[in-house]
Amino acid sequence: MKTKLQIFKVVAKHLSFTKAAEQLFISQPAISKSIKKLEEEYKTTFFTRKRNSIELTQEGKAFLLYTNRILAVFSEMDEQFLHKKDVFPEVINLGVSTTLSNYIIPKIIAKFREQYPKIKFNIISDNSEHIEDFILNEELDFGITEGSVSNPKLHFDKFIKDEIVLVTNVHNQLFKKGSIDIQTLQEIPIIEREKGSGTKEIIDRFLLKNNIKALNSVVSLNSTEAIKNYLYHSDHYALLSIHAIQNDLINNKLKIIDIKDLSIERWFYFIKRTGYQSKTIDYLEKFIRTSYNL
Repeated sequence: MKTKLQIFKVVAKHLSFTKAAEQLFISQPAISKSIKKLEEEYKTTFFTRKRNSIELTQEGKAFLLYTNRILAVFSEMDEQFLHKKDVFPEVINLGVSTTLSNYIIPKIIAKFREQYPKIKFNIISDNSEHIEDFILNEELDFGITEGSVSNPKLHFDKFIKDEIVLVTNVHNQLFKKGSIDIQTLQEIPIIEREKGSGTKEIIDRFLLKNNIKALNSVVSLNSTEAIKNYLYHSDHYALLSIHAIQNDLINNKLKIIDIKDLSIERWFYFIKRTGYQSKTIDYLEKFIRTSYNL
């Protein structure tokens, strides 16, 4: 039953027997046979078959909720009994917001694998909103995001503090004193992150708090690296994590422009479903905290 439920969950995720077969490394006929047996066993239809696609029926959507809950229990049972003597599973899936996945987490995972070389990692890098959705939908159990700590279905633990700073090309001579006021901030051309980005969410809250209706956004890009590469060739500006520009400051590519009497700060959070317990996650969280402070 566990295997059939796992197959059902993957098919429901991709809405494709072909993609499910590729992910699970089994044949497409075996996938179809497993789903058919489930439908026969529960005397219902979980998927509507169309010419080139499938979709979940209402019964299928309801069954998926039960499937997620049952597989979560199986996971806890495995953790408690099968892996008693093992610190970690063979593969650890970790969801990380893009700022962290680019500038903080890689060096920590590298340190981890020096101690545990047999452990493999699947790092899913996406914006905070999507990582939280993956965890809520039980596609991931653990992540690190710029969480807003407002969803009671998710549990947040503070990791590290971050500051969002205004940066521009080091050769930009417009503000030689290295600082601007709020009014000027609203006038300069800004390159911003896409909707759903944790960085953008923090900036939008800052603007609202300071009664700023909008910035003069001229380009929207979906990654910090893209924004930095834009700034290397322009005298425009961007609000970016201080963690993302450390090397650029050292290598004299970008510089910080101070916003007078104002600062934009945020926390990165470890995040999991409320009530979810895992020795693996607890150990990994402790390791990340310790390694970051080295």
